[in-house]
Amino acid sequence: MSAVTTPRQDDSPATALGPVALILGLVAATGAWPALMFATLPWSLIAGGLAVTFGASGIHYARQGIGRMWTAVAGTTLGAVGLVGVYTLIGFV
Repeated sequence: MSAVTTPRQDDSPATALGPVALILGLVAATGAWPALMFATLPWSLIAGGLAVTFGASGIHYARQGIGRMWTAVAGTTLGAVGLVGVYTLIGFV
């Protein structure tokens, strides 16, 4: 027979916000590099916005003890760098 298990805080979908923000932040940060900007422009803009949003939510939940703080902060930072880099390079073109 299967045992009944109760959900824990670590079983929450909020634990995935930090790692998802980190991956999206890496995609967004490639758009800040001038050589790769035009090839990854659409993905950088979308991934940067999502990385900042998911990262901020991940930071909120990490303060409550759900998920890891470093992945959420790194994803938020990389997403912001990607967005600022793309907008800066577009402004100079």
